Amino acid sequence: MKALTWQGKRKVAVQEVPDPKIELPTDAIVKITSSAICGSDLHLYELLGPFIDAGDILGHEPMGVVVEVGADVTQLAVGDRVVIPFNISCGHCFMCRRGLQSQCETTQVREYGSGAALFGYTKLYGQVPGGQAEYLRVPLADYNHTHVGTELPDDRYLFLSDILPTAWQGVEYAHFPEGGTLAVMGLGPVGQFAARVGVHRGYRVLAIDPVAERRAMAERHGVLTYDLTDEVVDELVDLTDGRGADAVVDAVGMEAHGNPAVRFAQNAIGLLPDAVAQQVMDKAGMDRLASLSTAIDLVRRGGTVSISGVYAGEADILPMKTMFDKQLSLRMGQCNVKRWTDELLPLVEDPADPFGVMDLVTHHAPLEDAPALYETFQKKEDGCVKVVLQPAR
Repeated sequence: MKALTWQGKRKVAVQEVPDPKIELPTDAIVKITSSAICGSDLHLYELLGPFIDAGDILGHEPMGVVVEVGADVTQLAVGDRVVIPFNISCGHCFMCRRGLQSQCETTQVREYGSGAALFGYTKLYGQVPGGQAEYLRVPLADYNHTHVGTELPDDRYLFLSDILPTAWQGVEYAHFPEGGTLAVMGLGPVGQFAARVGVHRGYRVLAIDPVAERRAMAERHGVLTYDLTDEVVDELVDLTDGRGADAVVDAVGMEAHGNPAVRFAQNAIGLLPDAVAQQVMDKAGMDRLASLSTAIDLVRRGGTVSISGVYAGEADILPMKTMFDKQLSLRMGQCNVKRWTDELLPLVEDPADPFGVMDLVTHHAPLEDAPALYETFQKKEDGCVKVVLQPAR
């Protein structure tokens, strides 16, 4: 089959690789019809190379049709149309029963002290082959799928794999009052959906992003948007009676602008041998915290900062004095996809399309175009907000 593989920093390639096979009786094989490029894929493209091997298959936002099931699979049949959540969980352990599927004790990657295994996401999360490919092996398949109908296009359902439940969880974790003001940092795909979820729930939503096309897209869905300027925090605080937003969702993470010194250090780590670089990142890795720092400044006293953007630093310095003085709450973590899909499925099937799932994808393309589109997405060129690859042959 053809698959998108990691080859080095800022280098991915479509290659012929062996078709996946049933390895355990709880597996299923899915023929992929759509597979999106996620913002966190850019971290693999740019930064996390020490934890990836050349030839690893990327991608963790897939859907498709079941073509084979293992002997112990009872909830799937050949021909079923399914969305595959990005985290791999069992559904019955201590963590899964508490809605913390991203911490599943059955698939935790204990070698690296990480949570549940993920599709297509480095040794840190199990080095499981990903879904930017023509076929995908799905472990623990009875649990790791969402059945969907056959009438609606893939774009209606695809984002149940990751970014829509991630945005939903980010707003859930924000814990703010009815009729309150939600601020969203970043209007990439997760930020778009977090802002739209806020509007759907009746909140006033203020969003910050430096890219005009992203702001325009959000404005179509009732979001008030602002450019990333030196004055934007003061401007938004003034709009909230001088207090700040009740809650802020940071949907940016380590793709944030700012702190050239940290950027230099990240680039330097990429020049080290993998074994050394892994140790440096594990003990001294740092992120550019511009987005998170802005969120802390923007949220009102007693408010909540909800972090949906991915961070990887272990040596980051947070403004603890300010956070303590403002009596802030912080919520964060990988999305527990299966916790939210039952709530979200009827909403994505709603003819009114309340989250605008049909107004997110800017680029549909065959799998062969993936390398060029990774670069386009990273550079935020050509109005690129979301890329969906269509590998099916």
